[in-house]
Amino acid sequence: MTLSNKERLARFYDRFTGSDRVLIVIDADPDAIASALAVKRILWRRVAQIGLSHINTIARTDNRAMVRLLNIRMTPISKIEADAYNRFVIVDGQPHHNESFSRFEYTAIIDHHPDESQAPFKDIRPDYGATSTMLTEYLRAAKIRPSARLATALFLGIKTDTNDFQRPSINADIQAFQYLFRYANAPLARKIEQADLQPEFLDCFKKAIDGHVKSRNRIYIHLGRIENPDICVIIADFFMRINTVTWSLVSGIYENRLVVIIRNDGLQRDAGRLANLRFGS
Repeated sequence: MTLSNKERLARFYDRFTGSDRVLIVIDADPDAIASALAVKRILWRRVAQIGLSHINTIARTDNRAMVRLLNIRMTPISKIEADAYNRFVIVDGQPHHNESFSRFEYTAIIDHHPDESQAPFKDIRPDYGATSTMLTEYLRAAKIRPSARLATALFLGIKTDTNDFQRPSINADIQAFQYLFRYANAPLARKIEQADLQPEFLDCFKKAIDGHVKSRNRIYIHLGRIENPDICVIIADFFMRINTVTWSLVSGIYENRLVVIIRNDGLQRDAGRLANLRFGS
């Protein structure tokens, strides 16, 4: 039986009381962060306390920019006192996805990944491109107009998880995206997507510019030891902006592991297939 969004919302609300202390747990990325903020808004004034916690280290520059620029307060899971809460919610993930999630017994799970979990309330929709789409539907069913901050977060969550609708998505994702666009702060969203460069990245840029090797329309760069693997992605994308470049391959050593990022213009050969062929097991 397919439930309406109003029915899903009612069943979700039925799992909480005014005295509950709720912790929302995520593996932080734009979709998970935005979904957690939406759940917090939906439960606002319906429970006694709501906390947000992340199990991962937030290292990617765009994720850090999102947390900073949207002023999102979250607590690392290692600093959470489980006894301070009596209800636990997981969004954009499931308990079996990471050992750190298994610390709690969840009242509710809302996710767009395939289903393998059980909880008193469970909403799993793997055909959806983003959990942010699902939570946008919850907000609309609750007749809650998102603030600019929340709309911007959900807008980014959908953009990120659908890769600007280049990954599988459905009409519901498009409808949610169009709805959020009315309320989102578009300039702020662009700033978050572009992400502030960290000062330590400048040395890597200099190394890439001075030491890159060009062969026909391809650019090859090895950065040596790096402090953050994100720099390989940033530099690979940067060199693809040169109009004569059709491939960029950037590598670096991070924590004694080789990181290789491959980008191309998509007109010649599948970069993912090449990576699998050369580096896959």
